[in-house]
Amino acid sequence: MLYKRSSQLFAEAEKVIPGGVNSPVRAFKAVGGTPIFVQRAKGAYLYDEDGNRLIDYINSWGPMILGHAFEPVVKAVIEKAKLGTSFGMPTELETQIAALAVSMVPNIDKIRFVNSGTEACMSAVRLARGFTKKDKIIKFAGCYHGHSDSFLIQAGSGAITFGSPNSPGVTAGTAKDTLLATYNDLQNVRTLIEANKNEIAAIIVEPVAGNMGCIPPNKGFLEGLRQLCTANDILLIFDEVMTGFRLARGGVQELSGVDADIVCFGKVIGGGLPVGAFAAREDIMNYLAPLGPVYQAGTLSGNPLAMAAGLAMLQALDNDRAIFQRLAEKTAYLHEGIEKVLEANNVVFTINRIGSMISVHFDAAPVVDLKSAGNGDNETFKKFFHGLLQEGIYIAPSAYETWFITDALTYEDLDFTIQAIDKVSKTF
Repeated sequence: MLYKRSSQLFAEAEKVIPGGVNSPVRAFKAVGGTPIFVQRAKGAYLYDEDGNRLIDYINSWGPMILGHAFEPVVKAVIEKAKLGTSFGMPTELETQIAALAVSMVPNIDKIRFVNSGTEACMSAVRLARGFTKKDKIIKFAGCYHGHSDSFLIQAGSGAITFGSPNSPGVTAGTAKDTLLATYNDLQNVRTLIEANKNEIAAIIVEPVAGNMGCIPPNKGFLEGLRQLCTANDILLIFDEVMTGFRLARGGVQELSGVDADIVCFGKVIGGGLPVGAFAAREDIMNYLAPLGPVYQAGTLSGNPLAMAAGLAMLQALDNDRAIFQRLAEKTAYLHEGIEKVLEANNVVFTINRIGSMISVHFDAAPVVDLKSAGNGDNETFKKFFHGLLQEGIYIAPSAYETWFITDALTYEDLDFTIQAIDKVSKTF
């Protein structure tokens, strides 16, 4: 495929946008080459500025669960835009989507809408600290909760060390209140809690990790976190920005039967527009201003266009209870097909999958945390990525990202993808 127009547009973008992109992973730094500039999208397909059609497996990093330009969402946004795009005042629409979300997700009484998943996670941690009157949090290496300072922390040496800043601009003072744990390792979490008795406000976790590939929790991991939090007066925060309304109607809480104290949302809840939210039981949420002392605000929070898109999306999911099984079946079909052709071509690999999330890792060992995710053969992944791109298939330009399956994908699309992977893997 030719990407002449995309290359020209990227060169122009680099002059006025840092790195030519507004989010770093789009820059193709991990795989090499020039980013693809999209002109439009419909259903399961992207159409780039050079006229190429690509089968899409990132789906705007998750929200396009029903496909691009889903008609009810598009119609809702257009009709709402005719009435005004922002008011800075309450609207009935905000209450409607809040009530629907609360009805769909277990263990939440109230929800507050914000403008991004980052903002949701940042606000959830502030709320947890205010509610518990404790300062420290535990996060897991490889779990991404946005670019708020508290979350940009890398591991120090040893299991009990404080984190150190992972980005210039994050202060050591902020880093010292973030403790880093190993995903799927309960003993590591237990050790951190013991070393910081009565100091930890919250544990924040992606209940299914999606930022080191797709990594489901080991059996008993989420249950163990719940028990540790309950025993030590720590709030458990589920970051369901990726998984909420995607893996089940009620997210991972529904799937696992494990209750979180605070849940963060994004992606699907906005129907493709910039929306985030955080929710909890009433006594926790009433700690927020204007009822309580924890301040959180946003001029564009509850924006009518975003609320209209999100409501249309949640209504569609709520009315189609079979969709999550349908998505899981398509993802399983893709998994089985990829596994068959990679084995036939003697490729070393591991595939992780849960629901409509899946990732391919070029290493034979199980991938259960950031360290094991990092053992994959990145050179093979680069060949895999660019080979699929030439075949008209777009996956995330990073070995550390999950693929997202959309209901708009047909089994013909899945068969085409499997055949393309067969062709590409013969070149390794």
